Amino acid sequence: MKGRLEDRRLLTGQGRFISDWNFPNQAYAAFLRSDRAHAEIVSVDTAAAAKAPGVLAVLTGRDVAEAGYKSIPTNLGVKDRFGEPLKKPPRPVLAQGKVRHVGECVACVVAESPELAQDAAELIAVEYRELPAVTSAEKALASGAAQLHAELPGNLSFDWVAGDEAATEAAFRAADRVIKLALENPRMVGNPMEPRACSGTYDAATQKYALYACTQGTAGMRGQLVYTMGVPDDKIDVIAEDVGGGFGVRFNMYPEYCAVLLAAKKTGRPVKWTGSRSEVFLSDEQGRDVASTSELALDASGKFLALRFSYVADLGAYLAPTGPFINTQGVVACLTGVYAVPAACARVKLAVTNKAPGAAYRGAGRPVMSYMIERLVDHAAVELGIDPAELRRRNYIAPDAMPFKTALTFTYDSGEFEKGMDLALKLADFSGFEKRRSESRKHGKLRGIGISNTIERAAAGGFEGAEIRFDKSGTATLFAGSVTQGQGHETIFKQIMCDRLGTDPGDVHYVQGDTDQVFIGEGTGGSRSATLGGSAVDLAAERVTAKAKAIAAHLLKVDVNDMNFADGVFSSPKTNRTLTIKEVAKEAVDPSKLPKGMDVGLNATATYVAPVQNFPNGCHVCELEIDEETGSVEIVRYSVVDDVGTVINPLLLKGQIVGGVAQGVGQILMEDIQFDGDGQILTGSFMDYAMPRATDLSAVEVKSNPVPTKTNPLGVKGAGEAGCVGAMPAVANALVDALSHLGVRHVEMPATPERLWRVIQGANAG
Repeated sequence: MKGRLEDRRLLTGQGRFISDWNFPNQAYAAFLRSDRAHAEIVSVDTAAAAKAPGVLAVLTGRDVAEAGYKSIPTNLGVKDRFGEPLKKPPRPVLAQGKVRHVGECVACVVAESPELAQDAAELIAVEYRELPAVTSAEKALASGAAQLHAELPGNLSFDWVAGDEAATEAAFRAADRVIKLALENPRMVGNPMEPRACSGTYDAATQKYALYACTQGTAGMRGQLVYTMGVPDDKIDVIAEDVGGGFGVRFNMYPEYCAVLLAAKKTGRPVKWTGSRSEVFLSDEQGRDVASTSELALDASGKFLALRFSYVADLGAYLAPTGPFINTQGVVACLTGVYAVPAACARVKLAVTNKAPGAAYRGAGRPVMSYMIERLVDHAAVELGIDPAELRRRNYIAPDAMPFKTALTFTYDSGEFEKGMDLALKLADFSGFEKRRSESRKHGKLRGIGISNTIERAAAGGFEGAEIRFDKSGTATLFAGSVTQGQGHETIFKQIMCDRLGTDPGDVHYVQGDTDQVFIGEGTGGSRSATLGGSAVDLAAERVTAKAKAIAAHLLKVDVNDMNFADGVFSSPKTNRTLTIKEVAKEAVDPSKLPKGMDVGLNATATYVAPVQNFPNGCHVCELEIDEETGSVEIVRYSVVDDVGTVINPLLLKGQIVGGVAQGVGQILMEDIQFDGDGQILTGSFMDYAMPRATDLSAVEVKSNPVPTKTNPLGVKGAGEAGCVGAMPAVANALVDALSHLGVRHVEMPATPERLWRVIQGANAG
């Protein structure tokens, strides 16, 4: 299959994003947001807003409470180090009693136009009683800090230990060398191309809601809405067609979605809200924001004995549905990386601060851990005077040790880590690097090269569904529970189905992201779509084939065991007739032409439940130059060798890898949302918050070293987040390598030109 099936529609403006969804008699919502990071709400006066031109309704926290809405849900499947569950403070749809971050929704105004709604929202008078704000986890956990929630003494939501503390401590006591490194992983804003938006409807006759939203998972979001709003599953549909980017920040339900649905019920009209880019910065879930200390214990030969991590994650003002999981189990899933480490543990604290809630951001915790491990390994190599590639080589898990049970209960399915690094070093011409470094030095450029060999957990639990349904014309419809945000699900899923059934992609309609039509599925996240969704499509195609074979055998009057099926054609050595699957589908609508007792129609539904997760891995090599006079960075070469198991579509795979690399590069070199001491955002637009562009990257060479997994029928491993997981430490290691001759051992991110210039000046002065 050449190209992506989605491209013509999207490139010619035929996509259907939320801005393309409009309904007759539609009203529009706007939100009044808190301009304080932490304050008590003394009063909310909506009288002037309610009388403003075109206003239909004004909703506040009181309306939400009267509607019986619960707190937005969150959960965590493990207990803390004292055996206690996660402490969960309530999170209202509209603020009640207090505001806890700048941008929190205080009121919702519904009017005849977006402009009238926004004008009226500005007429709402809120009297606040200011409270001290805390804008870092360290300050929030300090004695005497302002308390955000009565339910969280000391602003601590969870205190957890993963791994074997006793075995790890014993290994450190026996070690010949211990290497330690403190790291900061700053807060990111997801910034999908499509700002967050939704449209809500309510049918009074059926008492049914419908939410049209930019989401990564319609079924999962419906579950969160059902819980919060207190209505049955069959009374809410969630629909998403095209979604302009996800990156994890579009997985969960947001307060605005519940408010819009309540507004639709109260006004009796469809209500639409389209957020601005400023609202993305203020109120979208944010990512990372982890401060850590990493330690590595080694013996005299450079063999790893144990890894020990301690980190504090800043979850913002409220616990987003996935926030606690991402920053605990999501981070430590691959606690020992690709190395045969006998013991490991991590001490984790989850803190709340006066910032927007934090949750998933591409990689969903794994880039945080890969950065900790791979920076630590490089740092150890420098401290011990060992080549970074050689130190890794001494400690890799061997291929013949697979499946390999790690020090944290997980079992890696497959991988060839040393081979992957060797292929990547060859692709990057690693042996010729020193010559290139010398040449760069003649031109005032500091050249560095960095390696990262990372692994991540993908498709961790859950299930996905698919349905294939042929109509009487012989064309088919493929229903998928997984929701695309640009990855190419339609292309991949049709490719799997058409390879199985021998059908033409042009004869297959594709339906996704509508809970009224797609009954089974959880959505897209955690690099799971090809593994779970693809396996569901494959299983549905297998069931269609079995049914079609039985029908064909009946029509050709031969035993089903004598039937062959290849390239969409049924045949048998006992007859000279053949039938295509389209012909079988046409006959399947007539009960008289079917085997006795068989249901009419050629269709099949399948649910694929992940038996175990899989572990994609890869080696990244980044080569870059730093201008000694200005601190500016140019990535001159980037090489990736990835193991994502069976490669279904090389074009789409490369797109996923390159996109992930770009996000990793962005975090290391430029992205960082900043707050002042009062909790006000200092980087609330693209004028202040830098984003990576095409000119910030070199061409990215991607090769595959596929080791198919046995954990699913396709042999695939996750790919969507692999690029970001590997890129961060590779770029960071290259920066340090470029500055190593100056005695620089670490550079905090974002490594902006100014920061690098100051590092260079300080090192030269020293």
